[in-house]
Amino acid sequence: MALLEEFEKQGNWLFRYRGVLPLIILAVGAFIYIRAELNPSPSSFMEVNSYKSIYEISCLLVSLFGLAIRVYTIGHTPSKTSGRNIKEQVAESLNTTGIYSVVRHPLYLGNFFMWLGPAMLTANFWFIVSFCLAYWIYYERIMFAEEQFLRRKFGEAYTEWASRVPAFIPCFKHFKKPCHSFCTRKVVAKEKNGLLAVFLIFCSFNVVGELVHKGKHHFNMIFIGMCILSIVLYIVVKIFRKKINLVKQ
Repeated sequence: MALLEEFEKQGNWLFRYRGVLPLIILAVGAFIYIRAELNPSPSSFMEVNSYKSIYEISCLLVSLFGLAIRVYTIGHTPSKTSGRNIKEQVAESLNTTGIYSVVRHPLYLGNFFMWLGPAMLTANFWFIVSFCLAYWIYYERIMFAEEQFLRRKFGEAYTEWASRVPAFIPCFKHFKKPCHSFCTRKVVAKEKNGLLAVFLIFCSFNVVGELVHKGKHHFNMIFIGMCILSIVLYIVVKIFRKKINLVKQ
C-alpha cells in the first residue's frame, strides 16, 4: 500500500477512536500529578499555595480558551458540518468563512488547548512536551484523512481554499465574516459535554491532589463551584433538551 493510502487509512481509523487519546493523556497526567503531590519538591513553586492557585487558574484559562474556539466554530457552522460524528467523515458543505477563513481545522485547534490545560496542570515539563508531540502525530493523520475526503468531494473549491488557509496555525490575514449567524442552542446542545469535562477534570485533579497531599488541604473553590454549576447545566439540558427545542441544527 502506498504511503498516501496508508496515511489516509490510519487517519480514518484514528478518527473513529479519536476520543481515546484524551483518556490516555488524562490517565498518565493524573498519575504524574498524584505522584508529585505524594512526593513534593521543596523547591517547586507548586508548593507555594498562592503561586499554585495562580498557576492552576492559568491552566484552566488555557482549556477554556480551547473551548471558546470550539464554541465559536460550532456556533457559526451549518448542520452536518463540524460535528461530533464518530464513525465517518460528514460534510454537506465546505466551510470557508469565519474561523475557517483563518485555519482549516479549528475544532482540533480547540481540542489541543482544551487538553493542554490538564497537561500543564501536572507542572511536568517533559510530560507537556510529550503531550504536544503525541497530539501532533495523532491528529496529523486525522487531518490528512479529512482533507483527502474534502478534496474528493469538493474538488477545486477545496483546493483553492486550502491553498490560502493554514491547516493548524491561524493566519488572520484573509479573515471573512461568518456567513451563518451564531446559534446558541446548537452550542449548548453540542458543547455541554466539553464544558462539563473541563471543570470535572480540574476539580478532580485538585480534590484528589489535596486529599493525598501531606499537610493542610487547600481546595480550589473556584474549580469545585464551577464543576457543580456545569453538572447542573448538563443535567438540565439533558432533561429538557426536547422541550426547549435543543435539536440538531
